[in-house]
Amino acid sequence: MVTKDRIGMNASPGYLDDLVHQRLVPAEAMIRLEGVSKVFTGRQGAPVTALDGVDLSVDQGSVLGVIGRSGAGKSTLIRLVNGLEKPSAGRVVVDGSDIASLPETTLRHSRRSIGMIFQHFNLLSSRTAAQNIALPLEVAGFDKAAIAVRVGELLDLVGLADKHNRYPSELSGGQKQRVGIARALATKPKVLLSDEATSALDPETTRSILALLARINAELGLTILLITHEMAVIRSIARDVAVIEAGRIVEQGDVFDVFTRPQHEVTRSFLADETGRALPAYIAERLTPDAVPGGQAIVRIGFRGPHATDPVLARLARDLNVEANILAGSVDEIGGRPCGLLVIGIPEDALSPTLTFLKQYGLDTEVLGHVA
Repeated sequence: MVTKDRIGMNASPGYLDDLVHQRLVPAEAMIRLEGVSKVFTGRQGAPVTALDGVDLSVDQGSVLGVIGRSGAGKSTLIRLVNGLEKPSAGRVVVDGSDIASLPETTLRHSRRSIGMIFQHFNLLSSRTAAQNIALPLEVAGFDKAAIAVRVGELLDLVGLADKHNRYPSELSGGQKQRVGIARALATKPKVLLSDEATSALDPETTRSILALLARINAELGLTILLITHEMAVIRSIARDVAVIEAGRIVEQGDVFDVFTRPQHEVTRSFLADETGRALPAYIAERLTPDAVPGGQAIVRIGFRGPHATDPVLARLARDLNVEANILAGSVDEIGGRPCGLLVIGIPEDALSPTLTFLKQYGLDTEVLGHVA
């Protein structure tokens, strides 16, 4: 149950009703990028385009993940959202304000509604956990009594109530990131930006930090924009995903839809090494685009929706007398919805009826090639 004490935000009596209402009515965009481009001056004065005509929208209270490889434009995008950079073209609108058009004094005030957490924590080594969290409140001019109350609330929220007087050198990586999250929440922002916040952490700690962010999103209704190069991070927390490459958004949508039916080659490349998608080396080395008489067709099957857990291969053997050789596979869950992948080998002469059979169940099929 969500409570005011748990939230630590001095919630009004009607807060829970408001939260339920937010989930029932269509969400408005908290962050909008409209035709945004950013060009830097590179070496020898040559222009370098970091972002090129980006359109992106993050609904209020939602979690959107932007995934891309190094140099794709992720960090530039997030710096535009918090006003650290200005676009060369287009508009960046956060909570109704065009960030780039704000005068510096107004921008400083607006940044209080935008929290930021970093890959390497960015904590001051000379300050305790509590003092690090207090810093943005001190800069904003809050009095000491109010700061003490707020810091206590936040330490409790992130599970570090007993680390009040510990210095960063005395904290683990996960604990440092929790302090960073608490500091980002200090001024009660409406937006939380995450810049590769888990990439310096081990897998178990990463899971705990993502669980904390998911809880913060659910309990506080914060809009979260996170950038990452890790598919697992997007799967764990994001509702929507945008794939960025060479400064452009090449694919975006619901995480389940994008990950189970990737349309762009860049998205497929991110998924390529996942269990169930990667072909065994001995098959990949022999794969040819043309059918081989007496050989096998290699087919990838995507299971999603109502038939995700159906015993389709058993039915294929029973109804068509086709024996499938399973080469790779995985079963997963994205956003509470089951999905799976299988890579199978079937006799060449059974390919056409097999594809027809599988499509009757609404399954996605892709012929990867053929082997002798």
